[in-house]
Amino acid sequence: MTLLEAEVHNSLRDFLRGQKDYYWPHHLTMARLVSRSLRLRCSALIQTRSSLTRYCLSYLTPALLSEGSVCLVVPAKVHAWLVEIELPQLQKNLQTNKAITVDYLASGNGLAITSTKFWLNDRLSKEPIFPLNVPTLIDQADQLEDYLRELLSITISPGDWLDLLETFPPLQEKINDIRIKLTKSIFAHPKNPYNCYLFDDIEYRYLLGLLLYLKSLSPLPPTWEKFQQQAQSSNQMIQAIVDRPKGYFNLQTTPLEVSSLLSNLLLQQPVVLMGGFLDAQKDASLYRSSLGLGNILSVTFSPNRQTEQINLYLPERIPLPNTPEFQGVLLGEICRLIKLVSSHKNPLVILVEDVPLKAQVGSVLAAEFGSRVQVEKNQFLSPEVILVSSWAFWIAHQEYFPVPQLLIMATLPLPSPENPLVAAQISYYKKHKQDWFRLYLLPTALKTIQRAVMPLRESQGLVALLDVRVIRRSYGTQILESLAPYARINYLDQAGLFL
Repeated sequence: MTLLEAEVHNSLRDFLRGQKDYYWPHHLTMARLVSRSLRLRCSALIQTRSSLTRYCLSYLTPALLSEGSVCLVVPAKVHAWLVEIELPQLQKNLQTNKAITVDYLASGNGLAITSTKFWLNDRLSKEPIFPLNVPTLIDQADQLEDYLRELLSITISPGDWLDLLETFPPLQEKINDIRIKLTKSIFAHPKNPYNCYLFDDIEYRYLLGLLLYLKSLSPLPPTWEKFQQQAQSSNQMIQAIVDRPKGYFNLQTTPLEVSSLLSNLLLQQPVVLMGGFLDAQKDASLYRSSLGLGNILSVTFSPNRQTEQINLYLPERIPLPNTPEFQGVLLGEICRLIKLVSSHKNPLVILVEDVPLKAQVGSVLAAEFGSRVQVEKNQFLSPEVILVSSWAFWIAHQEYFPVPQLLIMATLPLPSPENPLVAAQISYYKKHKQDWFRLYLLPTALKTIQRAVMPLRESQGLVALLDVRVIRRSYGTQILESLAPYARINYLDQAGLFL
């Protein structure tokens, strides 16, 4: 080992020997890989198959011990924890005095820590705060595209319509007429669980015709100007986000493909991309290809089969989700499982993505189990609680909840075409003659499943997957591979023990 790798290895090994809360079998290997990337100023990709709080020491240690400047990019929700608790404690134990700054890089040898959104916004800026050549460690890299898409979205609210009226006083009647036509057309769309709708051709012509006419007379207000420019791009979708009870809507234009732009941002400096799950393939070939990262070092750590194996209950006699019989059988099976798992050491979590079905599950369970049932309540879960939630809610809040005794997956988290962004993405792939299921829907589902079950690996918890498509469809093999290592369970006895 070279000097930095050896120093990091020895320092982290000595630190870990006196700690019980930081067990993760790959700490030293990952720390050496990150050290190598910092020393050689080369990019790398690391899939940990574990949670950030377990493996973060593996990149914090080389970041603190390296001689050069380093930029650390993490999600906002762990930003404060790292800055206020983890980094000061680790720096004390490692006996380092590296300058640590937030949202800027100190001159000389320093470590800058910033949130993912702040860093992406800085990369897009004409006058960036962070130098382009500074080695950058990016955790939770699987969320980069979502964050970038969010940053590039432009939203038109009711207040922006007032700005437009004030900018063109003589044309207020024409503006109001178009707004009324849009309102009638948008509210005529059938209700969907997401309360948002893609613009159709008529709505698009109404709005763009108005904006181009107004622009020919005088400059549009800044937000409208950005909206109009983006809306004319073939890489954009326009959606209306509706509040039916209040009778108003927001308009939003969002880029469909951001991987090429993200690729340009990442290639501006050496990067180490990290995350629990970036790609189903160990070499992350699909992820690297989508971002144009080329043949960089890619490493995937596998969960320990002895200590991180989940127990997977997979019944075979449940109807397919798209059949009339599914809902009744599903509700009966969920109630049966809850009764079988009779002890209350930890909460029970039920993941239901379909909004009407989620409400129905919550209602039926509340009638059966009373106040124990909570539907997407962001509060401390007592041991007796039964939490019914979407996949997104559970993934966003799982770090703040106790590890569930039982995690029930009602259906696979394949993105729904009823969601306008999903529908637009599918249309984009079809337009470019690409396999939208293999390149978009399935990879998204695999990442979601991995992130959802991650907390249960340490406790070797019980996961019940009630969607038989995993057995009857060809892609089910990849779903099961994403859950590995697991022990297949075919029967649960009355004591709640699995066999």
